[in-house]
Amino acid sequence: MKNKPLGVDKMGIQKTMRFKDYLADCGGQFALNTMSGLIAAIMYFYTDKVGVAAATAANVLLAAKICDAFTDLIMGKIMDNGNSPKGKCRPWFLRMAIPAFVAIVAIFMVPQGLTGFAQIAYLFLTNIFLTAIVSTAISIPYGALMVMRTKSLEERSTMGIFRAAAGYVIGMIIAIALVPITNLLGPNGVADQAAYIKFAVVVGALSAVFLLILYFNSKETAAAEEKPDDGMPFKEAIGKLFKNKYWVIVLIANLFVNVIYALSSSSGTYYAKWILGDDNIVGILGAVGLIPTFVGFSIVGPMTKKFGIVKTLKISFILGIIGNIVRCIFPASLPVTLGVALFTGFSTIPMMCLGGALNSMAIDYNDYLYHNKIVGMSASATSFGAKIASGLGASLIGWILAAVHYDASAAAATTSVRYGIYGFSIYLPLLMMVGLYLMIRKFDLEAKYPEMMAEIKARNEAEAATEKTVE
Repeated sequence: MKNKPLGVDKMGIQKTMRFKDYLADCGGQFALNTMSGLIAAIMYFYTDKVGVAAATAANVLLAAKICDAFTDLIMGKIMDNGNSPKGKCRPWFLRMAIPAFVAIVAIFMVPQGLTGFAQIAYLFLTNIFLTAIVSTAISIPYGALMVMRTKSLEERSTMGIFRAAAGYVIGMIIAIALVPITNLLGPNGVADQAAYIKFAVVVGALSAVFLLILYFNSKETAAAEEKPDDGMPFKEAIGKLFKNKYWVIVLIANLFVNVIYALSSSSGTYYAKWILGDDNIVGILGAVGLIPTFVGFSIVGPMTKKFGIVKTLKISFILGIIGNIVRCIFPASLPVTLGVALFTGFSTIPMMCLGGALNSMAIDYNDYLYHNKIVGMSASATSFGAKIASGLGASLIGWILAAVHYDASAAAATTSVRYGIYGFSIYLPLLMMVGLYLMIRKFDLEAKYPEMMAEIKARNEAEAATEKTVE
């Protein structure tokens, strides 16, 4: 039975995606969020399971992320220069499937007995391999694939929702189940290093499988219909990107929202253990957080159709601000923490779903300004923000814990430790929510998008007619 022909979206742009295409496209997000989720949770493993000093672990994570920041833009340039018959994006999903498995397992295989420089070197190199090499080589092509796959802003938004849902599933599995599962796998109900390695083997194998599914099912339909970008020198491309205010907004917004996500993923265990009294409560917090998550994924689509992308994001950030203000007033209350989680849990879901669509508009704006999408390097905005944030969030926690003289073996938290935990669990997310709201108010491209795309189409048709006349 043949598939029914696809129609056009509300802007009159031809659709190219079917339901099965959205499902296959989720594979990359599963792998990427496995990596970012484990990096967000790695601080607890380093400090409480391997015995690494909090400040040392924080500095290693930050150093790895500084290197990672540069590889994103380099990978974008490599992808832009690619000429594989399989496309610019697809080949990388196949190339990185096995390395993804190896990298995920390696970060937990810290050799026993390593100390000093040798231990720091192992932590640094395994983090570099996971984030700066493997994750980068997946995330840049994956981010660009949204633009290469379809021209429809409606389909891009739907792709973003599917991706966010898939990524959030594995993210929540790590946030909710990592501690209970590893405790179950460990001797006498207490997680050890071997328990973490077993968990990593399972999620690493799944990541490799989903990357292969993505490779065999992805298409670069929209790119095949357009004239390829002309080559652009690296320095010139960077300069043009930072002159695109919408790309800069997306870059900073992704940084903020992923720092919030990383802080939430990394701080939950500390908060449950030292503020609420039992680290297993993190499972309850995560389970409650599933409610606004599922609600969010189900209503982001209808909200976007009714209010548009930008207004939907404004509403979500306001809810996050209100929720964190309430937590500031009642920071040690379990009922308040659980109740407020319904608002704060929802506040980042729309950005997870719609961040890719924002970035795709910024890429099209490159085309409008420069006659060149600079698609690979532009896609690095999403990847840059997500990966820098995952390390920065964990590093912030490490620095704060070191500053308040955190002792993992203490019988109870001191006053300074409690306020340190409040700082990275409540105060920092609140400040970043305010920043997100202020930034998204400046993103007015959505209202201009139909007119902009019409101008690009008319310009391209005129150029094609001129070239044909010359021939």
